[in-house]
Amino acid sequence: MKRHLSICLSIGLFFTQPQAFATNDNWTDKVDPVLMSKAANGGAVEMMVIMAEQADLSAARYMNTKEEKGNFVFHTLQDLSTHTQPVVWEKLESLHAPYHSYFIVNAVWTKGDIDVIRAMAEMPQVSQVIENARYTVQQPVQVGVPSYDDPNTKTNAVEWAISLVKADQVWGMGYKGQGAVVGGQDSGYEWDHPAIKGKYRGWNGSSADHNHNWHDAIQTGNGGSCGTASTEPCDDHGHGTHTMGTMVGDDGAGNQVGMAPDAEWIGCRNMDQGAGTFATYAECFEWFIAPTDLNDQNPMPSKSPDVINNSWGCPTDEGCNTSNFEAMRVIVSNVKDAGIVVVASAGNSGPSCNTVEDPPAMYDESFSVGSTTSSDNMSSFSSRGNVTVDGSNRMKPDISAPGSDIRSSYPGGGYTSMSGTSMAGPHVAGLVALMISANPDLAGKVDIIEDIIEKTAVKLSVNETCGGVSSSTVPNNTFGYGRINALDAINEVVLTVGQLNPESQGKAKVFPNPMHNNSVVYVPVNGSSIAYVRITDLNGQLVRTIPGNGGFSVNLGSSGLAAGAYLLEAVTENNSVFREKLIVQ
Repeated sequence: MKRHLSICLSIGLFFTQPQAFATNDNWTDKVDPVLMSKAANGGAVEMMVIMAEQADLSAARYMNTKEEKGNFVFHTLQDLSTHTQPVVWEKLESLHAPYHSYFIVNAVWTKGDIDVIRAMAEMPQVSQVIENARYTVQQPVQVGVPSYDDPNTKTNAVEWAISLVKADQVWGMGYKGQGAVVGGQDSGYEWDHPAIKGKYRGWNGSSADHNHNWHDAIQTGNGGSCGTASTEPCDDHGHGTHTMGTMVGDDGAGNQVGMAPDAEWIGCRNMDQGAGTFATYAECFEWFIAPTDLNDQNPMPSKSPDVINNSWGCPTDEGCNTSNFEAMRVIVSNVKDAGIVVVASAGNSGPSCNTVEDPPAMYDESFSVGSTTSSDNMSSFSSRGNVTVDGSNRMKPDISAPGSDIRSSYPGGGYTSMSGTSMAGPHVAGLVALMISANPDLAGKVDIIEDIIEKTAVKLSVNETCGGVSSSTVPNNTFGYGRINALDAINEVVLTVGQLNPESQGKAKVFPNPMHNNSVVYVPVNGSSIAYVRITDLNGQLVRTIPGNGGFSVNLGSSGLAAGAYLLEAVTENNSVFREKLIVQ
C-alpha cells in the first residue's frame, strides 16, 4: 500500500474491505462431501451456507479498549451480513426452505434436499455449503459420585488445584476477579447452585434478570430436562455447572472451588444433553459478541464477557473435516478481534502425539489448554500437538492447568470430582478474570493477556517428544509454555499498569478545519501509518471509528456528522495517539 494514500470511505460505514473464501466454478466443488452423501439418501438435511465475502476486522487489533473493539467488530459483521445475504434469503424463500442468518461468520443456516444444496452452491455469492456438523462436549475421563454434603459441615478449605497455581495467594493481594466477566458456553448451568448463584450477573441478591446474561441456542430437538429455548439458565448434563464452578465457585460455606470468586458470569447453552451443532456453537459465539435480551433483541456489545471457556470439540466422526475447519476458525478469530479471550480445552485423546485435532482447540486464535495432575505431571488423557489434521503443524496446546481429579459444583446443589481437559480450561479462564481485576486496562488486550500467562508459567518436562520437539524445550507440544502460575502472572500484570496505552503527545492536523465533506486528516506519524481514526463527542462518547489503510492520511468522506465540536484521535500502528479538536459546520 502506497504511503500518503487516502481512504475514500464514507464515515457512516463500519465494515472494511471484505475478505473472501476461495470459490469454485463447479457447484459440486463447493459442497461438503459428507453433506452430499447424506443428501443422496433423500430427504432434507441441515446445512450452513458460507458467503464468499467475510469481514476484514484487522483494524480492531489496533484499538485500545475492549468497548471500541466490541462495537467495531459487532457493527462490521452485522453490516456485512445485512448487505450480502438478502440474495440468499430470497432464493431460499422461493424454494420454501427455512433459514436463519448469522453474522459471527457471514453464513446462513438452512434445511433442504439436493435441489436446495445445488441452488445455494450455484450462487456466485456463496463459497461453501457445509454440513451443520454435530459437536460434542469434551466428555470427562472420570466422573466421581456427586457429594451432597451439608455445606455447613465444611471447613474453609481451598481446592488443591487453586492452591497449586497460587490463586488463593492472589486473593490475599485483593484480586479475586472483581470487575471481570467470564462467559461459558457449555451444556448449560444450574444458575442457582450455591457455589455460583451469587456470581451470576443476572442475580442482584433478591431477584434474577436473565436479559443479556443468558441465551439458549437449543431452539429445536429434544432439549432434555431443559426443554428448548429456556428463558433461564439450566443444565441437562452437569458438565457446564462443573466448569463454571471452577471459574468462579465459592458458596461462602467452605466450598472454595473457583479461581476468581468475585468475577461475574454469563452463559449460553450450546449443547442438547451434551451435543450441539455448528449452528448452535455459532449462535453462542455470536451472542457473546453482543448479548441480547430474552427476545433476542437489543444486542449490547458492552455486555460481552472478557473471556469465554469452551470445553467442547468436534471430531471427524461427528462431522468436522477440512471442508468446515475454516468457517469455524473465522468465528473464533472474529471473537478474539472483539477483545475476548477464547479459552479452549485441548481434548482428551492423549497420550499420543498429534491428537489436538478438533475445533476450536486446534486454531491459532484459540488459547488451548492441556491438563496436568496434582504432582505436575501431564495427564495421560490430555491431547498433545502438533496439529497435523489441517496441515499447519501448529504447536499446541498453548498452556496447561490442573485437570485431573478436580472437585467442583454439580447440579442438585452438590459437588463432584471430574478429570479431563474440560476441567483444566476453566482454571485458565478464571486466571484471566484475576488478571483483569488486578489491571482493568488489560480488558480486551487478548495477546498481552496470553503472553503474560505463557511468560509466567511453571516450566515442566517429561520424557516425551511430539512434533520433533522435546518436552524439555519451551514451548512444546505436551505442556505448551507450562502450567499456569497465578501469583507470578498477577505480579507481572501489576508491573504493566500504566504501560498498556503508550501515547505520543502530538497534534493531528485536520485540513480544512472547520470541515464539511471530503476533508482529509493529516497526521505527523513519524514513520508509522494510521491504524484507525476515532471520533468522539467532547464527553468522550464514541461517534465513529474509521479503519486506516496503511497510509498517513484518511479521507473522512461524507461524514454524516451533525454540526458541532468533536474530538478526533488518530491511532497509529505503533499505538501512538494524536489528538485534535474537530469542528463540523
